[in-house]
Amino acid sequence: MTATSIDVVDHTGGTTGSVDLPAEIFDVQVNVPLIHQVVVAQQAAARQGTHAAKTRAQVSGGGAKPYRQKGTGRARQGSRRAPQFAGGGVVHGPQPRSYDQRTPKKMKVAALRGALSDRARHGRVHVVSSLLEGDVPSTKAAVAALAKIAGGAQLLVVVDREDALTWHSLRNAPSVHLIVPDQLNTYDVLTSDEVVFTSEAYATFTGANAGDTTTDAGEDS
Repeated sequence: MTATSIDVVDHTGGTTGSVDLPAEIFDVQVNVPLIHQVVVAQQAAARQGTHAAKTRAQVSGGGAKPYRQKGTGRARQGSRRAPQFAGGGVVHGPQPRSYDQRTPKKMKVAALRGALSDRARHGRVHVVSSLLEGDVPSTKAAVAALAKIAGGAQLLVVVDREDALTWHSLRNAPSVHLIVPDQLNTYDVLTSDEVVFTSEAYATFTGANAGDTTTDAGEDS
């Protein structure tokens, strides 16, 4: 496999250089069942699992029989807290549990690379040198710059942790999801139309992942 090149653009949309897209990250075979499994595991890990329903032993009241055993013409009952009564306990109701699924690191890395490869093949991976001119945060200017670079409705912008200017400019933009390189994951790539890396974030991500098939790509499971 050989690396392909894409242009590095600035806030005006003009080309300022180029970078190679490593083939082992951006040009691998897409394994759809694998990606599905990893995404399901990631969504499952996000579930709190705190749901709970009271059984008849946990519902208050019901110490006395609701009516006498015989002579009423009705079925005998021992407690108002039985499941058949309104306000009674729940049979086989939900209880707190963990939904975590074990997902090997190699699977998560392979799924992420497959998702990135799909975006790259359709020209939906971009690298930008800067989104703003100067050092004053501006959401309006940053969003306008992104519109010149990527045309998708939902954008995933990968930003270096130390890039406070970009963070402050885009953190409230409704069409933008910000993420740091070591937290880049399959689900966020799939739910975004296009992926935009800043130059620093791209160098960090490719440096940490190129040639490595065992690195955890930041997904929780």
